[in-house]
Amino acid sequence: MRTKRMISSIVEIVIGVALVACSYAGLVDEFWSGMGAALLVVGILQMARLIRYNSNEEYREKIDVNNSDERNRYIAAKAWSYAGYVHVFIAAIGTIVFRILEQETLSMLCSFSVCVIIVIYWISYGILQKRY
Repeated sequence: MRTKRMISSIVEIVIGVALVACSYAGLVDEFWSGMGAALLVVGILQMARLIRYNSNEEYREKIDVNNSDERNRYIAAKAWSYAGYVHVFIAAIGTIVFRILEQETLSMLCSFSVCVIIVIYWISYGILQKRY
């Protein structure tokens, strides 16, 4: 698993450097330059974290406990559920506000987002209800 993460970090760094270089060469626009910079930073941070995990026994133990702790899993699940609730409300409000502002594309995007989240919720609920 650590090897896969290390390879993933290296790939992120390489893609990030390539996108930034292509932007400086004028081959792509600023969006891809920003995406490349973000990938580069994420790759470097993940690599540093992995190196620390492999070399520091105390840090490794702390991370392993945090990853397997029931309390942390519960908190993470609650955080995801709150994020979902807030997203639905913001997107629903955005649907109405964008419609009032006659921004139909943005309004449809927000309403589609709400619908997708609700469909995912129903499917997940059905699966979890059968499992538990």
